[in-house]
Amino acid sequence: MYYSKGGKTKIMAEEVALGMKQIQNIEVRLFDLSCNEIDEKFLSESKAVVFGTPTYYASSCWQIKKWFDESHKYNLAGNLGAAFATADYAQGGADCAISFILHHLMVKGMLVYSGGSAYGQPFIHLGAVALKENFEESKQMFQVFGERIAKKAAELFS
Repeated sequence: MYYSKGGKTKIMAEEVALGMKQIQNIEVRLFDLSCNEIDEKFLSESKAVVFGTPTYYASSCWQIKKWFDESHKYNLAGNLGAAFATADYAQGGADCAISFILHHLMVKGMLVYSGGSAYGQPFIHLGAVALKENFEESKQMFQVFGERIAKKAAELFS
């Protein structure tokens, strides 16, 4: 699930999905929050949900916050949750935007996951971040991020 104003967060959501699809028996769907076309049944049955946000003033976008505020009908407790962000520059607060989402995932009872440094390079501590200056180079990291999440979901729920 993601919101993308200028298209960069959407591109990175697609990269995460590509990585997830590398794992056998993993079904992946993308939901753009600006379209309000979330497949409620699919989301309710999902064992892992990844949230993506552009970074605004060291926080996530309001669309993500609104979704969490209104998501009481989705019971995601016990499922795997992860987050990623796009930002214009390194000190733009992408880590804060990701942390904001991770806190909401914990409130929903989700198991927060990123892969951290356990798998070596690329190190993805809180969640994947793509900056304007290295946007194209970040695509591979986002695929790795998706693959790691899908592997963990398969390990926990298969």
